[in-house]
Amino acid sequence: MLFLAIETSCDETAAAVFTDEPAILANVVASQTDLHARFGGVVPEVAARAHLQKLLPVIDETLKQANVRLDEIGCIAVHYTPGLVGALLVGVSAAKMLSVTLGVPLIGVNHIESHIYACRLAAGRDIFPCVGLVVSGGHTTLFHCPTPLRFERLGATLDDAAGEAFDKVAALLGLGFPGGPAVEREAALGNPTAFRFPRSFLREERLDFSFSGLKTAVLYTITGPDHSKPAQVEPGQRRADLAASFQQAVVDVLVEKCRQALQQTGLKRLAVGGGVAANQALRAALTEMAKEEGAELFIPPLSLCTDNAAMAAQAVEKWRHQMWAPLDLDAVPA
Repeated sequence: MLFLAIETSCDETAAAVFTDEPAILANVVASQTDLHARFGGVVPEVAARAHLQKLLPVIDETLKQANVRLDEIGCIAVHYTPGLVGALLVGVSAAKMLSVTLGVPLIGVNHIESHIYACRLAAGRDIFPCVGLVVSGGHTTLFHCPTPLRFERLGATLDDAAGEAFDKVAALLGLGFPGGPAVEREAALGNPTAFRFPRSFLREERLDFSFSGLKTAVLYTITGPDHSKPAQVEPGQRRADLAASFQQAVVDVLVEKCRQALQQTGLKRLAVGGGVAANQALRAALTEMAKEEGAELFIPPLSLCTDNAAMAAQAVEKWRHQMWAPLDLDAVPA
């Protein structure tokens, strides 16, 4: 059984072909980073128009790489929530058209749940039940995942997502967009203990996050007592130390909340997905924490951390239960 999956939730136009094992045959991503870099962030209308231009060529390239014909596809999967509504509509509309044209089932997949399922794909075996952490530009959420189709929220960010904080701090430091990789590169040159930034809820039992105050603390450290002055940091050791100290604060909170979630649920498996999961400092700290807790850690390779269509292979689990989506499936932004 062959699946064709589509991802257009934000600023990556992606398609994938996978089997019902599941096994990935092709996974193609067309990045829009250069389009949005000049604006310092993702512009929804620009993203939607780029998806319109890129989606059909991306699907065509995916089928070529998988060495399959379109008429061999037995099911269409699409990320329909959450995301930018205009961007999602492009993928959902294309998926419904393909479903009708080919006469095959349509399956709607939650983009956030897919980030956890990417860990299942990478592991090549069942990882459920587990604690799941999705940490990305738009979401920072902890889940109890009893099965591949049940995601019970344990906690989430009350304001900025971790990836959003990275983008905002990168802008404050003049490091450009996207902020996550830029801050990570700068942090590699700095001292993570140079500045003592806040770590919200670190020792509280609640499994929620807050990164807005951390971002503001970086801003005030840059501007000093006169907050009316524009934030400006020259390249050098101070900028590297700011980046490293900020990154360490984010890592400390994410790791501690994962530890608490494992202890509170009694589970011994932790699955971590999303773009921020590509951060090497976070991966190293999670590895050490999981070892201390006697837990298995599942983090996908970098290609499956950032937005892609292969992680929509959660559709295989829905297909086994005949959980088809109706043809009036709509894009749900949140």
